Amino acid sequence: MAPQHLEEPQDVDFGSSVTIEATVGVDVTLACRYDAKYYGPLPSCWGRGSVPTRGCMNEVINSDGTSVTSRMSERYLLMGDMTQGDVSLTVRKVQHSDSGTYGCRVHVPGLFNDLKYELTLVVVPAPPKPIRVAMREVRERTIALHWTAAFDGGSPITGYDIEYKSKYAAWDTAVSTRGLSPMLTQATLVDMHPFTNYNIRMFARNSVGLSEASNTLSVTTKEAVPSGPPLDLQLEALTPHSIKATWRPPRLDLRNGVISSYSISYRGVDVATRQYQRWHRLVVTATGERETAHLDNLRPSTKYSVVIQAKNNAGIGPATLTELCSTLEEEHTTSTAETKAVDTQTVWYKSSTGSPLVVPDPPILELVEVKDGAVSIRWTSGFDGGSPITSYDLEYKAKKASWDSTKRVGDFSGNWTETTIIEMHASTYNIRLFARNRVGVSVASNELTVTTGEAGQGDFSLKTLSPLHTVSSDTQAVSLNYILSTYRTRLMPGLSTE
Repeated sequence: MAPQHLEEPQDVDFGSSVTIEATVGVDVTLACRYDAKYYGPLPSCWGRGSVPTRGCMNEVINSDGTSVTSRMSERYLLMGDMTQGDVSLTVRKVQHSDSGTYGCRVHVPGLFNDLKYELTLVVVPAPPKPIRVAMREVRERTIALHWTAAFDGGSPITGYDIEYKSKYAAWDTAVSTRGLSPMLTQATLVDMHPFTNYNIRMFARNSVGLSEASNTLSVTTKEAVPSGPPLDLQLEALTPHSIKATWRPPRLDLRNGVISSYSISYRGVDVATRQYQRWHRLVVTATGERETAHLDNLRPSTKYSVVIQAKNNAGIGPATLTELCSTLEEEHTTSTAETKAVDTQTVWYKSSTGSPLVVPDPPILELVEVKDGAVSIRWTSGFDGGSPITSYDLEYKAKKASWDSTKRVGDFSGNWTETTIIEMHASTYNIRLFARNRVGVSVASNELTVTTGEAGQGDFSLKTLSPLHTVSSDTQAVSLNYILSTYRTRLMPGLSTE
């Protein structure tokens, strides 16, 4: 740090006294100069206090006119050109304790000829120096920070402020969190938006004021499962055996990442007789802001139910509302062989009373939040198959394990659609869900992959509050407590279960 020259050396008025103010932590130069061309090199000294009759009181440094002969501390320096008469005192990184009177004495030969100069140094606190902030962890909706405290300016730190904004916005639009405890060295920003670029900076406070801004972090949160369905689904029958589906991606703020593909689920529906085919699924690659897919090999003169879900790197999102579309009538008579071929690919379900009953549609599972060891999930039920959903079964496993080695647990009430999982041991694991009615069990939902803490630690066991039983697996995973949060029910629109 360059010395703070608080007095012009050329204008020293020996015998006078001035008061100089400096802030804590800076280098201060106290000026003292004599005419070396007239006197030649002369010995000098600096002391703390008024200049006495002889020598320097509480001497801090002494010179013979050409070099320093003694000093109290390495903080005291004569940095001027002594051969030119510059014996100004530099005090490094001044503190409150450096406040007081300083005296300069230049020894001139003869009685009572010495040159004497006194000044008073007042050291005051300053705002803190900027801190250094770094990124500790980034997730979908949280950013964990840590920082290192810098010099407090001579007055204790009273708090920290954090500001963050969109990368492309101005700082005057930033969200601020003020007055964090001075004891903290780390914090986590929550409720961030997935797959978003943020700029983050911090400030330190003391009794004097606010530091300058820290370094600026540029952080992009991770992708999360889309939280909105595709939009504007439209269906158009092209032939007796094909339907064209068109749609737009989810709302931009609900995509939570880059949409990579879409999952299309469709099946035949006879509303009059309440008969339903099994679901068929088609995955198409995302191409842009308007998507198109063709559903082929359909039955003629048949209504089809279609739902679409968007997928990004984090998983699959919620489904569109169910839309119905009928294929065109067959223009030519279908041969017996062709009819049989179609029928063998179609499975219809009917109860003994004539009402159709099928297994439920798979639920759509969504990760809501991972925070402080708790994992919140929710799911959306599909069509109940004509028979009320009686329960949901949950399966779990270690990420690298096979689903074949897992056991089904849960038997959660059919009204449950949300729950919070309390993780007991850090791990990475997969979760999937099944819906059950009196006909049977649905196919598996989409899978969730969840990591909390350091992956791969702990035993793979699970405990539930209701019903009370424990299921263990030989594969590696975590212990979980399931706690009911809230519940709600939802039917697939367009398919009544009355």
